[in-house]
Amino acid sequence: MRPSRSAFLLLAALVAATPALARQDPHDTGGRLIPEQASYDVSYYDLDIRVNPADSTIGGTVRIVAGVHSPIDWFVVDLEAVLEVHGISGADPRADELAFERRGGRVWIKLPATKQPGSTVDLTVAYGGRPRIAPRPPWDGGLTWARTPSGAPWIATTCEGEGGDVYWPLKEHVSDEPDSMAIRVTVPDPLVVASNGRFLGSHPVGDGWTKWEWFVSTPINTYNVALNIAPYVRLDTSFVSVAGDTVPVEFFALPENEQDARDFLPEVLDHLAFFESLLGPYPFRADKYGVAQTPHLGMEHQTIIAYGAGFRNTSMTRGKDWGFDALHHHELSHEWWGNLITNLDWSDMWLHEGFGSYMQPLYVERLQGPDAYTAYMHNSRRGLRNEQSVAPRQVMSEEEVYGGDIYAKGAWVLHTMRYLLGDDTFFKILRRQAYPDPAMEAVTDGRQTRFGTTDDFMILAEGIAGLDLEWFFEVYIRQPELPELVTERTGDAVTLSWRVPGELPFPMPVDVRIGDVVERVDLSAGPVTLRIPEDVTMEVDPDDRVLRVGNRTQ
Repeated sequence: MRPSRSAFLLLAALVAATPALARQDPHDTGGRLIPEQASYDVSYYDLDIRVNPADSTIGGTVRIVAGVHSPIDWFVVDLEAVLEVHGISGADPRADELAFERRGGRVWIKLPATKQPGSTVDLTVAYGGRPRIAPRPPWDGGLTWARTPSGAPWIATTCEGEGGDVYWPLKEHVSDEPDSMAIRVTVPDPLVVASNGRFLGSHPVGDGWTKWEWFVSTPINTYNVALNIAPYVRLDTSFVSVAGDTVPVEFFALPENEQDARDFLPEVLDHLAFFESLLGPYPFRADKYGVAQTPHLGMEHQTIIAYGAGFRNTSMTRGKDWGFDALHHHELSHEWWGNLITNLDWSDMWLHEGFGSYMQPLYVERLQGPDAYTAYMHNSRRGLRNEQSVAPRQVMSEEEVYGGDIYAKGAWVLHTMRYLLGDDTFFKILRRQAYPDPAMEAVTDGRQTRFGTTDDFMILAEGIAGLDLEWFFEVYIRQPELPELVTERTGDAVTLSWRVPGELPFPMPVDVRIGDVVERVDLSAGPVTLRIPEDVTMEVDPDDRVLRVGNRTQ
C-alpha cells in the first residue's frame, strides 16, 4: 500500500536504527525488521508454482522486484527452513546466479554490488519441497491437504500469523506490500485454482496438468495471498457499486454444495450493499469480489474470501443464530478493515479485528433493530479479558497481539465512542476512517489503499468531532483495565463518580433513567450528586452504552 509511503520510510529508518529482535517462534510474524529488510520495499511479486496433491509438495519460482531506500549488499527474504532453495538468478546478465546462505527461516542473498538508494533489485528464487501442514487452520496455519466429500483433493493456504513464507519466499512483514502481483499455479486436472485478483485464464501444460493464472492489480497484504484448490464450480454474478462500477462476484463452490452457494449468493450481495452504504465503495472493484469454499473456517484473503462456515449462520457466534451468516460478514468486513486500510504494525491490529467485529452488531441493528443490536453487544461482552492493552505502544509480533482484546473489546470501544459522539458524527468518522479523502472513493488503481495507526484514527476522530479524545484512547486503548462507575446512595442523594485505573482523566458522561425519563449526566468536572426520591426507580447506563466494569452479558 503505497499511499502512506512516508510513514513506511519513517518506520524503516527507526527499525534500521534499532537492534533487531530475534524471532523466538519462526511461525510468529511481525516485530522489528532487521536492517537488511527495512532497507527495501517490494513493488512486485510473480509467484509461479506447481502444487502436487499426490505427495503434498510444491515447487517453482518467485520473481521479486524491490526498490532500495538504504544501501544494502545482502538482500534478505523469508522462507521456511523446510523448503529448499534450488537457485537464485538476477536480472543483471553479469550475475545470472547469485550466492546465498540459509540462516534459519531467512535466505541471505549476496548482491553483486552494493545497491544504493533509488536503485532496484530484480531477482528470481527457485525453490520447493513439502511445506508446513497447518496444525489447526486458520488459527495455526500453513497448507491444508484435505479431501472433498467425493474424495477429490481440497487444498488451502492460511498464514496470517505464520506469514506467507510457509510456502513462498518473500519479505514477510505487515508493513510491506507489493503494488501488484502475478499468481500462476499449476495443478492436476480437473482441479481449479481460485486465487486473488482477476482471472487471466488457464491453459493445459501437458500430462494432465493445467496452469491457472491470476493477477492482483492493487497492493495486497502478503498474508492474504491465497491458494484455494478443488474441483470447484464457479458461480458468477455482479453488483453495481455505490461508485457506479459494475463489480464481478465469483463464488467457488464444491460441486456437492453448488445449490447451497446459489441460494447464498443473494445474502453475499446484501452484505456487500450494507458495507458500501456504511463505509464507501468496495475497494477492489478493479479485480473482483470472490469467495472460495475452504476446508477451514475462514480468512480475509483479499478478493477471494475463504469461506468454511458450511452455509450455517452459527459457525462463529457460539451457536446463536442472529439471522445472517456472521462468518462471511466478518471476513468481508476485512476488505475495508485490513485490506483497504492495514495496520502499520501488529500492535494496531484492533483496526482490523475490532472494527471488523463491530460491523456484525451494526448489521444486526440494520436487520432487526436496536434491541437486537444491544443483545448482540451483551453477548459479545463475555469475550473481554482486559489483560493487555488493545493497542500496546510497543512493536508487537502477531502472536503477542492476538493474545489481547482486539476483537470484542475493540468493538465495545467503538460502541462506546458512538454513544459519546452521537450517530451522525460517529458514522462520518467510520466512513472517513475507510476513505479519509472522499475523492479516493472513486479510485481503483491502488492509491485508495493505505497503512494506518491507532494515533491516525484518534487524530481523524478528533478532527471530525471537534473534541480532544486523548483521554478516551488512553483509558480504553492504551491500558488494559476498565473504568468503574461508582454509585453511592444516601437517602435521596445519589452520587456518581468514575474510578479509573491510574487515576487517568475520564470525563465520560453516562445516561441515568429516573422513572421513565432518561437524562445524560455530565461527569467531566468530577462526581455528581442527583436528588432522586427513594420511591422512584433509577438505573445507571440502562442500555449499556459505556464500556466499564459490570456491563451485562447474556
